[in-house]
Amino acid sequence: MIKHIVMWKFKEGTEEKMNQFLKGLNGLVGQIEVIRSLQTGVNVNPKEKFSATLICEFDNMEDLKKYATDPRHLAVASICHEIALERVAVDFEE
Repeated sequence: MIKHIVMWKFKEGTEEKMNQFLKGLNGLVGQIEVIRSLQTGVNVNPKEKFSATLICEFDNMEDLKKYATDPRHLAVASICHEIALERVAVDFEE
């Protein structure tokens, strides 16, 4: 199993768009069949740098690539591109 973890730092004043983006990611569950699980969260610790996170699970790297290039994911990701200042990600096998 592959865990895909992403963290974003969003521009100040974009909370509404951030929530729309995270809701859109959550809405992909059940639509994109290769997603085994997906969870998003907003950072509640003001001392930390990042605004939000995503934790996804896939059976393998091929499924992660299918998710990443799926038009439904790309449509949701376009919201993120408008508001993100920074993004970091890791993918590891469990």
